[in-house]
Amino acid sequence: MTPARLIASFAVALLLVTGLGYLASQTVLARPELPITRSSAYVEAPRPDTRMARQPGAPSAPTRVDPQWVAETAARAGIPGPAVRAYANAQLAEPDGCDVGWTTLAGIGWVESQHGTIGGRTLGDDGRSSSPILGPALNGRGEFAAIPATPQSSSWHGDPRWDHAVGPLQFIPSTWETWGTDGDGDGTADPNDIDDAAYAAARYLCADGHDLETGQGWADAVFSYNHAQSYVDAVYAAASAYAERTD
Repeated sequence: MTPARLIASFAVALLLVTGLGYLASQTVLARPELPITRSSAYVEAPRPDTRMARQPGAPSAPTRVDPQWVAETAARAGIPGPAVRAYANAQLAEPDGCDVGWTTLAGIGWVESQHGTIGGRTLGDDGRSSSPILGPALNGRGEFAAIPATPQSSSWHGDPRWDHAVGPLQFIPSTWETWGTDGDGDGTADPNDIDDAAYAAARYLCADGHDLETGQGWADAVFSYNHAQSYVDAVYAAASAYAERTD
């Protein structure tokens, strides 16, 4: 893929921001057939021999990858350090037999919310954006499905009537109830915390047994996250760009 096409695809990705939280509002298209190779969208995070101890001044979330690798990779990729940490740690915790490269999670994170920075937000060391990221009300109007809120889901987005997609990876609350995961060991699974959301996304991508080492398996897994060909294309462009920058 040429640099010009990558830039164009990133522009498309900026306009999409339509991930799992908007799945009910998307047109279900034919399953994608992309000429993807594992190497084109995959970079493995370094696997440590032991869990690293938290150092003074280190991010508040526990870090399993080398902090120096996180800092260097974040600079090369153009991704906030806490997001790189979250994606890499999610890869290291992926289920056996499933290969979710951190760059795939980064591709999803870019399309969903620009790694928690959309709208001028900043991503803190604790994995939280400077202000919550909420999708539109899923109230049945226009192309949106009608998903009533529950007392539990309202605690995430504050709307007592309708659900909203929540957090940097845009989970709808009902999906979070199934896949929500405490990715940073703080005792809470919170979709607003990119450490938790990245781990939940990795589990979701691995759930159907897709072989992510093949092009079609990778495409099918991402397609399951959002049933739109344009979404798969945008995630692929972003993941490939990150792989090229950091491989």
